[in-house]
Amino acid sequence: MRSLSQALLTVALVLAAHPASAQSAAIPLAQRIVHYDATKVRECAPCHLGQGAAMFFGLLSPASLDAPLNFLHRGYIAPKSSIGHHFHNRAEEMFFIFDGEAQFTVDGRTSTIKGPAAVPVRMGHAHAIYNATDKPVSWMNVQVVYGPGSSAFDLGDTRVSAALDPVPVFMSTRFDRALLRPVEAMRGGKGVAQYRRAFDGAVFSTAWSYVDHIVLPPGASIGPQATGDIAEIIYVMAGSGVARVGGETAPIRALDVAPIRSGETHGIENTGDQPLEMIVVGIAKDLAAKEAFLATPRPTRPPPRP
Repeated sequence: MRSLSQALLTVALVLAAHPASAQSAAIPLAQRIVHYDATKVRECAPCHLGQGAAMFFGLLSPASLDAPLNFLHRGYIAPKSSIGHHFHNRAEEMFFIFDGEAQFTVDGRTSTIKGPAAVPVRMGHAHAIYNATDKPVSWMNVQVVYGPGSSAFDLGDTRVSAALDPVPVFMSTRFDRALLRPVEAMRGGKGVAQYRRAFDGAVFSTAWSYVDHIVLPPGASIGPQATGDIAEIIYVMAGSGVARVGGETAPIRALDVAPIRSGETHGIENTGDQPLEMIVVGIAKDLAAKEAFLATPRPTRPPPRP
């Protein structure tokens, strides 16, 4: 069943999303970069027939990329609140949390995950998230569609008081800097980046192609390079720097999102005095482009220095 509040939320979020057009590449880079503003969040209550309230702000919409992104939402889940158990049969999602902890559910199995972390959900798999704590949990959701439409089917299950598995039986990742490995002159950039591919394209059934975790120390950079038929979303977790796309430059800082269309030459540099930490989501223009990307061998890197 599809709740009225869910339908109203969808309309509200489309209106609130960054107003990029299909020609967003022609919009100045500084205007394409969107900053999360907690004062602009909208309430979803109940969200997918969950408990309490989740708060959202639409940062990116389908017009933001030339790839099958549906949205990127950022906000928080209120204490003792949930996004109820539901399906998307033509879309894949990934729930991120950046602090605290939350109870994630996939296909009726629930485990507590500590942030910063993410849980991918493939098409046709039921999912939910519940904040069982007394503090808000910072949250983000990225949805990539398989084709037109992204219908949802709500199960009417809040997942409050769900039985917990001590070890998750579904895919998850933590954005732990200790898991990163050094990469010298990443894409021809300066210094040594810290890098890990958290998920590759085999995880997803849509054109979603990868999720990377990258940290640049002060002065380091990722060199300007085009990623072919792969569009990227750069979400800044911490720090500040400068993004370069084509011949343009623009500042970026924590809580910014930079959409990069396929074929655009782009790079990023840490011009601050603190580490610049990012999540990079790669989405192919279509499934054929994804298959070509997966068939291209990735460059091998030398082992870390002792």
